[in-house]
Amino acid sequence: MTARRTIPAALLLALAGLVAAGPLSSTRVVAQSATVDPVLYSGMQWRSVGPARGGRSIAVGGSDLRPHEYWFGAVGGGAWKTTDGGTTWAPMTDGKITSSSIGAIGVCQSNPDIVYIGGGEVAFRGNIIQGDGVYRTTDGGKTWTHLGLKDSQAIARLRVHPTNCDTVYAAVLGQTYND
Repeated sequence: MTARRTIPAALLLALAGLVAAGPLSSTRVVAQSATVDPVLYSGMQWRSVGPARGGRSIAVGGSDLRPHEYWFGAVGGGAWKTTDGGTTWAPMTDGKITSSSIGAIGVCQSNPDIVYIGGGEVAFRGNIIQGDGVYRTTDGGKTWTHLGLKDSQAIARLRVHPTNCDTVYAAVLGQTYND
């Protein structure tokens, strides 16, 4: 899988100026990079958009109905939710499900209180944590119901029908290692 990277607008403007200027010289590079007005980015500040925890996360979800509410699944730390755009996060599955590994999240677009999570990590590496099926909440994460696929160990994706929250499609990788 190839990582996507965003090129800052200031760099794009500088590169566009270089291309328009013709053959490169060190003088032009310095002159072009100095033309970006610092006012354009002076109000920007770095901030954390996730809880202060270590580990990997390979599952995310959200709904257009709640633009500041997002979910993420940690491969060794359960499902987490923010309602303020990432400033604060709360663990939503601690003590409520039997697996710590979340590999997939599906949020119903027409009712974001309905969320499905799939257990198990599908990003292969030397050590992965298996899951124990699919869970669903209908109250925004307060309670969870195990729906099945207990022996699947790895669920890669969950897609919820946008208007029928009772219909969900699961891409199940299954058992990654033979016992």
